Amino acid sequence: MKYLKTTTLIIILYFAFACTSNKTAGNVINRNEEKIVLAYVTSWSSIIPDPNYITHINYAFGHVNNTFDGVRIDNENRLRQLVELKIQKPSLKIILSIGGWGSGRFSEMAADEHFRRSFAKDCKRVIDEFALDGIDIDWEYPTTDMAGISSSPADKDNFTLMMKYIREEIGENKLLTLATVANARYIDFRGIGSYINFVNIMSYDMGSPPFHHSGLYRSKHTGGTSVDEAVKAHVNMGVSLNKLVMGIPFYGRGKKEIGNFSNYRNIIALNGYTTKWDDEAKAPYLSSDSVPFVCGYDDARSISIKCKYIKEHGMLGAMYWDYAGDDDEGTLRKAVYNGLNL
Repeated sequence: MKYLKTTTLIIILYFAFACTSNKTAGNVINRNEEKIVLAYVTSWSSIIPDPNYITHINYAFGHVNNTFDGVRIDNENRLRQLVELKIQKPSLKIILSIGGWGSGRFSEMAADEHFRRSFAKDCKRVIDEFALDGIDIDWEYPTTDMAGISSSPADKDNFTLMMKYIREEIGENKLLTLATVANARYIDFRGIGSYINFVNIMSYDMGSPPFHHSGLYRSKHTGGTSVDEAVKAHVNMGVSLNKLVMGIPFYGRGKKEIGNFSNYRNIIALNGYTTKWDDEAKAPYLSSDSVPFVCGYDDARSISIKCKYIKEHGMLGAMYWDYAGDDDEGTLRKAVYNGLNL
């Protein structure tokens, strides 16, 4: 009788585990401990993301307002529409990303005690009003005006104070993240370490033809840095691997005839080019009869290898810019999710 009771208990526990760890959605298995798969979704696109292939959405963008003391959100109705996806997938996290290339007024806000405190309070207001799961800061980049925005040598220290204030206002149960340049400059990562949940490395835009802009490893087609080197740069600056999220582009960098920025969906529709593979960089690229390297980008193969790297190195997951760059079949978003969580 004791044996039968034990066997019955084992069977019950087995089926309970199976039900919680192998719920299917199409060909996707939702597991209790998913790697983060974070999609940037923009205010100017209209596509509705498939939540089965995403764990987090960063809504792009919010901005520091004109009076330096609050948050302005692009296309608020679009944000509300995305939050409704939580009805389909309650575990989905929706985060407002504040900033982006050319988004300014950070330096003035962060430098002033009153503005800094008011901005942090408004981050809390935004979270509550839109039922969000957190705030992502995409200040590109403290101490530099390369994006055509104001800057100051004090930005680095003020960035740390800003993150401290935001954390105090939003509490410990909400997410606070940031996007960072591949070389890990401009931010005191050790100073903000106790305030943040994770770091999204923008491990792309690291070169233009004849160089890859997101090659995993260094090769003869590496002009600036590689993704692997970007990860190591962040670790060297004090970020633990389990707080790092690797950025993957859903677009390529091409020569003039293709365009410096071209979404994956457009790249695969091109005619007159040959697809080649750089086995050192683990990245595809296009060539023509007259030009050896026309466009560097990511495809399902390179993404699969990056996902293996993420898992083997104990990273937290992957993010990508942006959801709308994928093809109609969802080739890249499926490659990211399945590569990390199947």
